[in-house]
Amino acid sequence: MDISTLILFYIVFSLIIYTLLLQRKKTRSVTKTTKNVLIITAHPDDECMFFSPTILHLNSTPNVNVHILCLSSGNFYGLGHLRKKELVASCHVLGIRPMNVAVVESEALQDNADIFWDPSAVSKCILHYIKRINAHMVVTFDEGGVSGHRNHASCYRAVQKLVNERKLPDRIKAYSLVSVFILRKYISLLDLPFCVLTASKMYISAPGDIWRAQRAMRAHGSQYVWFRILYIVFSRYMLVNTLEKISAC
Repeated sequence: MDISTLILFYIVFSLIIYTLLLQRKKTRSVTKTTKNVLIITAHPDDECMFFSPTILHLNSTPNVNVHILCLSSGNFYGLGHLRKKELVASCHVLGIRPMNVAVVESEALQDNADIFWDPSAVSKCILHYIKRINAHMVVTFDEGGVSGHRNHASCYRAVQKLVNERKLPDRIKAYSLVSVFILRKYISLLDLPFCVLTASKMYISAPGDIWRAQRAMRAHGSQYVWFRILYIVFSRYMLVNTLEKISAC
């Protein structure tokens, strides 16, 4: 069997897995009481570039309300005022109401890829919002932050701090978005076999959901440059999110 045949086999195998996962997705759990889910991001555009499969799945689940807590306005280039408006527009495309979108403006939490935010300041902000919306589930980045951005990792460190110190209400389940190495990151649905083998919790997007997430990214006009266009075409994070529970350590 030559290499081209192996590649073709793997592509077909990945497509079959995708089809089966979509069929399974049609059977949804229904909660009897309203559940509030908090997605914690670092910058406007994180919600659609990284978390769209999770957001779109939960938004389509009856009695689930999705909230976004964005810990900065992404003002590194002085466009914070514009990026906040773009975030609201992107969330509208994803089905999140403006009243469920919050952006933190703090001198201690400024957009900078070279800086880790103070975990105490971030965790205090997160805990305040968790209590405000009566959250039942929290989802944020993991230590790798998907792209290695230190602000992303700071979101995880703050939630991990809250979990370690047992400051989260007992009802809350906290999850982190799993980072993968660069090859897996940019092979889209071809990453699904690895996801099925390794993931404990997974959300997957149908083709229409992927298109919707791409439309959400286009709402971020100030960020819609060539390399992000390539990203939303090839990134597995537009198709699938694998999550891990954040436990005390």
